Amino acid sequence: MSGATLRRLVIGLGNPYRGDDAAGPACIAELRGRLPADIELIESDGEPAALLALLGCAREVCLIDACASGLPAGTVQRFDVATAILPSLAGATSTHGIGLAEAIELARALGVLPRRCVVYAIEGLSYGAGESLSEPVRTAVRAVAERIACAGAP
Repeated sequence: MSGATLRRLVIGLGNPYRGDDAAGPACIAELRGRLPADIELIESDGEPAALLALLGCAREVCLIDACASGLPAGTVQRFDVATAILPSLAGATSTHGIGLAEAIELARALGVLPRRCVVYAIEGLSYGAGESLSEPVRTAVRAVAERIACAGAP
């Protein structure tokens, strides 16, 4: 694919019906109307094949996901995964056979990882079915959205 056809994406990963797992989609909602027109906002459940397809058609990607690494709820970690491996703890809440870290490494091995790829991992508190975002995660979502909007790019 030529550079002209590659997309700029912000992808919010998670399940909007499982408490703090909704951090990614909530961040996408906060970003609507705040980024340049050439940046696509996408909500994803994190299914690995679909995520690989998105990574393969992008030149720049920002991924936002909830995590359960043991840090205080609402803690935000930022990882530049184009230059370093994403710790597996950052995708610990995945409900799929492989998590975000493994999907990124598979994209790297296949040569489809975008040249610019950043992950924001937001530490969750509760992931129960039907729950809403906890207050620490809601605050973190707003902060991450603000940081992405101010940067104007993934």
